[in-house]
Amino acid sequence: MIKLLEKRPSGIDVLRLSNDYLEIDVMNFGCTILKMKTKDKNGFMRDVVLGYDYPEDYAQYDGYLGALVGRTANRIKNGRFTLNDKEYILAVNNGPNSLHGGIKGFSYVLFDYEIIGEKLKFHYLSKDMEEGYPGNLKLTTTYELKDDTFVASYEAESDKDTIVNITNHTYFNLNGIPSRIDAHELRIDADFFAIIDKYGLVTGEFMGVEKSPFDFRTPKEIGKQLNQNHEQLIIGKGYDHPFVFSEPNDQVTLYSPMTGIELNISTNLPQAQIYSANYLDGRLGKNGIPMYEKSGICIETQMMPNDINLHPNTSTTILKKGKRYESMTSYQLRVR
Repeated sequence: MIKLLEKRPSGIDVLRLSNDYLEIDVMNFGCTILKMKTKDKNGFMRDVVLGYDYPEDYAQYDGYLGALVGRTANRIKNGRFTLNDKEYILAVNNGPNSLHGGIKGFSYVLFDYEIIGEKLKFHYLSKDMEEGYPGNLKLTTTYELKDDTFVASYEAESDKDTIVNITNHTYFNLNGIPSRIDAHELRIDADFFAIIDKYGLVTGEFMGVEKSPFDFRTPKEIGKQLNQNHEQLIIGKGYDHPFVFSEPNDQVTLYSPMTGIELNISTNLPQAQIYSANYLDGRLGKNGIPMYEKSGICIETQMMPNDINLHPNTSTTILKKGKRYESMTSYQLRVR
């Protein structure tokens, strides 16, 4: 079932998707996930995503909590790229680089929406040269529930060649509160991860996960890995790295022994940026509880960051005129 919960004076509408397994609140501002509730091992409903008390708060803060991110997720070196022999200049908003679509990326715009049966469809037209990107891009985001699984699908078309890399930036904490994620168990089907520089930008080099704190091929407690002495963890102040998937589906599992809640993520995208909330700064979240660093984990399924500069002619982020961008990520929540 999908219903409109409230229409706020700011123009933000809050909607709820619910069934016997899940209750998920979203808003048309940034297609943002506000709440994701499921039952824990004792039958109590737990909200397993971080966020704020009021929808308008999401417009005031950085961090992209729960938001759709685009036109391109992650960092683009020096805020510049070349496509079809033409250079495009983007806003620089993260050190020397452009991050998550620029100053006003998709996370900070109002989407139109429609309810079609059990699907909630958001629509947005990103106009030619918005935030420096070429082409009028039509984006459709679809949210739906399938039993114990929340499915997010993205489709886009452009009237010019452009680049697209959409993700969702939800901060998960399966304890149901913004607490340290150290005791969570994490599994990632990835043999390699991308190396980053001091600004968080991928260098184009990869490192094998074996015998390193990046090896989650079997489930491991995050804290035991995160607190190891490794140059890449020091540079990133924790995890803030793309993990390249070895399998085509069911690539990530997150589990909380405290609540018994397990999250299984499956996607048709080739990797995920694993981010251990290294820059949460104690700002107040839901119910006035502070959110500190390492109190959530983001699993941002996406294409390789900065791929347009690493592979300017063959980048998987290039969307040709008239072609369709399509991606899907599912989030299954259940009790172990």
